[in-house]
Formats: sequence, C-alpha cells, structure tokens
Amino acid sequence: MRIIGGKFKGKRFSPPADKWPTRPTTDFAREALFNILNNNFYFDEISVLDLFGGTGSMTFEFISRGTEDLTYVEKYYPCVQYVKKTINELNAEDDVQIIRGDVFRFLEGCQKKYDIIFADPPYQLPTIDILPHSIFEQQLLKENGLFILEHGNQTPFSLHPNFSEERSYGNTFFSFFKNKEKNDEE
Repeated sequence: MRIIGGKFKGKRFSPPADKWPTRPTTDFAREALFNILNNNFYFDEISVLDLFGGTGSMTFEFISRGTEDLTYVEKYYPCVQYVKKTINELNAEDDVQIIRGDVFRFLEGCQKKYDIIFADPPYQLPTIDILPHSIFEQQLLKENGLFILEHGNQTPFSLHPNFSEERSYGNTFFSFFKNKEKNDEE
C-alpha cells in the first residue's frame, strides 16, 4: 500500500496482514474519495474520526494532508500496534489519538464532534445498517460535517434520512451522509 497524496505522497507501507481480518481501501478508491474531500475541506483545520481503522490507510492519508486532530478506532490488536508504529515513523504521535476497542461502544461514549467521520467496517458486518443511525443519534458530526461509510453493494443506504449520495469505484461503495438542513427540521 502507499500514501497517495500530501507530504508523504508515494510512501509505501507493508502491514504484515496475511491473516488479518482487514480489507484496505484500494488506492483508486482512496484517490477518488480524497479528490471529493479536497474540494470541500481544509485538512489542516478539521477533526477526523476513522472507525474500523484497520491498517490505517485512511488515517495516514489524512495525516499526510495535514490533519492534526484525528482519532483512529480499531479493536484488532495487531492493526492497532502496526498503526502506532507507523504513526511514530511519520512523527505524528501528537496528531492522532489511537483507541483500541469496539466501535459501537466507542460511539456510545463519544462526546466529541467531528468534521469528517469515515467508517470502513467489514462488508458483512451484521450491524452495518445501524452505523449511520448511531452516528446521527449521538450527534457526532459538526454542523457542516460529513459521514462517509464504505460498504459493498449488498447494503443500500439511500433511504436513511441523512443520506446525501453514493459513489462506487469497482466493488467499493461510499455512501455520504450529512446533517439535515435546518429548513428540513422546521
């Protein structure tokens, strides 16, 4: 895998993931996603939450682009250890809070609001459909924030009240969710 943009662009990293339960987002899909985000956010001014962070590819992309307020959540211990090691190599320890734990428990207790929340759960996760509800029920997005859920084609999210759009890149789907407009609530 490699970092596709920012100050670490081109840096390659090889997680020892032969038997890890991870599926890193492809370079092609990450590049397309960051092209969208680049037009809407100043990376050095935002807070980011990376759920089901896995090998850290999304976390590393945000760090490379200047994000200094990032939270990574993953329960698989080898992934967490690998991300800690890589964050140290990037000299970004002050920019990233690394949390080893269950994502849904983290969300229940989270008190912070984020500009971007990215989630890349296992596509077959039985509770993937409740993830958007959890994010909005806990009010974890800032007013103009964006929740991005990576998923396969088997779970449509277009009926969720906060759904904005879906983009597909091969077998990778990104569903985008936003806070409701104030006019919609009145």
